[in-house]
Amino acid sequence: MSEWRIDNLETVGGHPITTLGAPKVIDAPGGRAVAFGGEGDALLLNTHPLVGLDRFTVEVLFRPDADGPVEQRFLHLQEDGSEDRLLFETRLPTPGQWFLDTFIKSGAHSHALFARTFLHPVGEWYHAALVFDGREMRHYLNGVQELAHEIAFTPLRAGKTSIGVRMNRVSWFKGAIRMIRFTDGVLEPEAFLKM
Repeated sequence: MSEWRIDNLETVGGHPITTLGAPKVIDAPGGRAVAFGGEGDALLLNTHPLVGLDRFTVEVLFRPDADGPVEQRFLHLQEDGSEDRLLFETRLPTPGQWFLDTFIKSGAHSHALFARTFLHPVGEWYHAALVFDGREMRHYLNGVQELAHEIAFTPLRAGKTSIGVRMNRVSWFKGAIRMIRFTDGVLEPEAFLKM
């Protein structure tokens, strides 16, 4: 298990950060968080904690804010030298509402859990989780499963992490992130991070 507190602009989980733009450290429920302005702000790390895992749980404590881009990537983990990756995204289809979109690409296989019928208000803190059990990916919001789908998956090799934007620096996130936790194995909702 690797727990990343996103509460400063120097290191995350013991790894140095490259900062883009001007994200800000803010007070948040349960601690501090980093706020991203929706254009140009991100944290980049030359590592990701899912290397070699064939089952995993990724959790994020975050707050999507109003008036951000329609499509926002707020957590992106990608293998070096390939397109294999994992993404957490928000979509803002109407003012004041958002939904969760999670994505895995592994070789020729990819799938998005595009939860367009599960709308939530912006400006509140949420817990999102993506679980892969060796056969099926499923995502949860505040402990409630929204979508699931089977996908063939080969464990990721070494790579990088981008927080607040997609790795190629498009789809910037407007909101705040307090914590990201990576678990080697499948967690049930009762074992998720508490808000």
